[in-house]
Amino acid sequence: VSGEAPGAEVDPGRKVGLGKKVTLLRGISIIMGTIIGAGIFVSPKGILKNTGSVGMSLVVWIACGILSLFGALSYAELGTCITKSGGHYTYILEAFGPHLAFIRIWSDLIAIRPAGMAVIALAFGQYILEPLFMPCPIPPLAVKLAAAIGLTAVMYLNSISVTWSARLQIFLTIAKLIAISTIILPGMYLLFKGETKNFENAFDLSTINLADLPLAFYSGMYAYAGWFYLNFVTEEVDRPERNVPLAICISMAIVSLCYVLINVAYYTVMSAEELLAAPAVAVEFASKVMGNFSMVVPLFVAMSCFGSMNGCIFAISRMFFVASREGHLPEVLSMVHVRRNTPVPAVLTMYPMTMLQLFVGDIYSLLNFMSFLRWLFIGLAVLGLIYLRYTRPDLHRPFKVPLIIPIVFCLTSFFMVFLSLYSDPVNTGIGFAISLTGIPAYYIFIVFDRRPKWLQKCLVAKY
Repeated sequence: VSGEAPGAEVDPGRKVGLGKKVTLLRGISIIMGTIIGAGIFVSPKGILKNTGSVGMSLVVWIACGILSLFGALSYAELGTCITKSGGHYTYILEAFGPHLAFIRIWSDLIAIRPAGMAVIALAFGQYILEPLFMPCPIPPLAVKLAAAIGLTAVMYLNSISVTWSARLQIFLTIAKLIAISTIILPGMYLLFKGETKNFENAFDLSTINLADLPLAFYSGMYAYAGWFYLNFVTEEVDRPERNVPLAICISMAIVSLCYVLINVAYYTVMSAEELLAAPAVAVEFASKVMGNFSMVVPLFVAMSCFGSMNGCIFAISRMFFVASREGHLPEVLSMVHVRRNTPVPAVLTMYPMTMLQLFVGDIYSLLNFMSFLRWLFIGLAVLGLIYLRYTRPDLHRPFKVPLIIPIVFCLTSFFMVFLSLYSDPVNTGIGFAISLTGIPAYYIFIVFDRRPKWLQKCLVAKY
């Protein structure tokens, strides 16, 4: 894909590809900038609603942080011993072969990634419009239109420049930390002054429903989701054997601390009932603590969501790029812009499905629907780490974790997935059915030789 302007010249001897432009700082900004997005500002209500008490909700936040750290450490090992980009898809391909890997990329393309981007974009639309409509409710259509504009802007930026999208990610990560600080610092100040009434009877378990706990974990794990995105761009990381595990560990330590403190700050200022009733939790907090200055907080939160979208698209496009290179997606998706060195087709491939999800989905239904498929396949990828320990013991592993860590992560992930079939059978059933459509799709698009000529032209690459 050249996209050259008339008269522009390209050196025929220059190699066209994705360079190693991701340093340690940029790696940290990708992970932190993607983790700290909509989740911490949207998910607190989902966790509190499904746990029934302040104390249990904090326990879930801490447990999700520990579980995410286990998964992140497992991915640090995978990223240093399998140095190809692609993340989950690549690890499943290496461990279990092309069939499961195709089902993974198929589910990503038609369900997981569009739903995830739609959730973040809707949160961006909610918070960017909040100052304009306070104290009135925002029309749902206006939120969706703002979300569509933000999504389009991120797609365009990632299509024209890798460097500028990385620079923007660093800037937005700083903005996220400022936004979190504006919530944590006033909350901690009030807590130390003795504002502890909302923590009385914090562990009242009379309203807890065990069947709802997996959904609480889904909300919490969604807020921490993003620790795996650096593994999607491993080939572009400078000194990956050092920078991948270092960036993951630094990012997870900072994010886990921030998340626990921000939730303590929420509960210091707001009761459980007020938090559940608030349409935008961070904005409600700011209006109680900061007065007129609270108008600034939604803008910081919107910038945070924008950064999360930017990091997601930067990473996910590389997964589609690698899948195309492996023959599981049309060859056009592995093409790189001659002058800008950006994978333009891979960047734009999610746009139609995300727009569809954006205008027809409910944010919490999308969250639960997406989480089922996401954690099913992440659990499989980490299971692949355990499998490779025995089938390829001589594989060079610059970073190696104790085997108990991936085992605990796998067991917990699969327990959440299977229990969710009982807690939310409709959304998880839809998610499971969508993943199963990858089986006939694999044989139709990849294996079957007698395809119509028009289909063969669309699918130039053949596994």
